[in-house]
This record gives sequence, C-alpha cells and structure tokens, in this order.
Amino acid sequence: MARFDPARRRAIRSLAAASAGVLAWRAIPAMAERARILTRAIPRSGEALPVIGLGTSQTFDFDVHGDADTRKAAADTLRAFFDAGLTVIDTSPMYGRAEAVLGELLAETDPQHRAFIATKVWTTGADAGRKQIDDSFRILRRDRIDLIQVHNLVDVDTQLATLQQMKRDGRIRYVGVTSSRDSAHPDLVKQIERGTLDFVQVNYSLTERAAENTVLPAAAANRVAVLVNRPYSKAGLFDRVKGRPLPAIAAEIGATTWAQFALKWIVAHPAVTCAIPGTNDPKHMLDNIEAGIGIMPDAALRAKMVKEFESI
Repeated sequence: MARFDPARRRAIRSLAAASAGVLAWRAIPAMAERARILTRAIPRSGEALPVIGLGTSQTFDFDVHGDADTRKAAADTLRAFFDAGLTVIDTSPMYGRAEAVLGELLAETDPQHRAFIATKVWTTGADAGRKQIDDSFRILRRDRIDLIQVHNLVDVDTQLATLQQMKRDGRIRYVGVTSSRDSAHPDLVKQIERGTLDFVQVNYSLTERAAENTVLPAAAANRVAVLVNRPYSKAGLFDRVKGRPLPAIAAEIGATTWAQFALKWIVAHPAVTCAIPGTNDPKHMLDNIEAGIGIMPDAALRAKMVKEFESI
C-alpha cells in the first residue's frame, strides 16, 4: 500500500477550502509535481494513466453559450482536474451536448492537449459509424483521439472493424467496448477473450460488484485496461449512506468522505485502470482527486470495507 504525501494532501485541501468561495487556482501551482496521483499502466502499451478520471454523462450536457454559471463550474472542474495531474476524460455521442461542450472547454483549459480523450461510437452500420466518429473528431477538435469505444456493444463487430482499421491508420490509439449493465457482462467477456481489445469499460462499485467475478478477471487475464463507470451507482451509493458516518476503517486509508471511500475501494482492485466519476462541480472534483492519493486498501481491507458498507 502506497503512503500519501502530507504536503500534497494539504495543498489539495487548501484548494478545496478555496473552492467554497473563489477558486484560487494560482495559489497552488503544479500540484502534481509535489506528490503523485496513483497511476496504472495500460497493459498492452505500458502507458501510465492516473486512476481517477472524469465522466461527462449528464454533467456536461448543457448549453455552453447560454448557461454561464454551469459553464464556469465545468471549466473550473477541468482546471482542477488538470492541475492535479489527471488526464482521462470519457464522453460519448450518446451524452447529448457533452462532446461539443467538452471540445469547447478543452480549447481553453487544455491547450497543451494533456487530456486522454475517450469517446465512443453508438450507431449501427459501417457508414453511419464512420460518420459519427468523424463528427467526434471535429466536435472534440482533435486530429487524433486516444480511445474510441463501442458504446453498449451496439453493432459491435461492425464498429470494431472500423476502429481497428483506424488504429492501424494512426487516427486513434486504443480500441474498446463498454456497458453499464450487469446483464451485458457475459458479452463483454466474450469480446475481451477475442484478444483484440485494448480497453473495456464496465459498471463497478460497492453497490454493483458483479464485474469482479466476470469482467475484471477476464480483463486481467487478457491484458485489457479497465475503465469503471457508475462508481457511485449514479447517486445510489450516496442515497444509501446519507446521514451515516464513515466507518472507522476509513481512517486506515485516509478517506475523509464516502466518495473517497468508494473510489479507493474501486481503484485498489488490481485489474482497474481508471474510475471515471462524472461531475461538473469543482468541489466534487477535488474530493475525487483525493481518492487517488495515498494509502490504498489491500485485498483484506477491501473485504472489510464491503462488510462495513453492507452493514448500513
């Protein structure tokens, strides 16, 4: 278990305190240089990714030109994200305006192209798939996209053929598939076992643990990176723990909120590469960031965390 850097934690908490008023980004420049977010390697390449990322479903689906307050909050969320050294941002054409909003906000918050962008194809037919993918390149304002995934396995064989060719052509770097439903896990495993995927994205949380018996072992055995969606079961986890104090064992891993408790439990699983909680709230982003720092539970402590959660 890695130990945390107290200076880094103090820095992030200082920013969290500042976020209650005006976010003082310049007060703690280059946080990532003072301590490190835990990273995991993509098995097929060895490229290291921070274990905490950002999802954009619902949270980035807004009128970027008409909703000034939400726009500012989302931009500040991205600034906190990059200041902490995070990189993985997941989006999809399925998420309404999220791709377009992300593309516009990255133009101002990430001119260095630090983001590891993961988007998806979500349609049927090869021609429709290629058009949707081309639209994503344009909307996200990128000449190359890090990861494109077949969303919810829609027309999976057709779309994977297109994506693999695009990978060979150098337009995308990695190929994957996704689902957020337990019922799709057997199909995810079948795709993993074909041996052609770089990534799989799956639902996994303290309230949705089925993937640890199916998708996660298959991914580990086949050297496939894992992105975790629904890390809080949407808001289901928070509804369950509302008004409940953290269990005493939270102190053993430095978790001070239920969000940190839940995320640390997820990313401590050795098959998990990155969890992608969705938010456009800078305070929530800072909370998520802390989950990627410091002590992580070993297998025995993770089992205790499950028992504590189930007792609620």
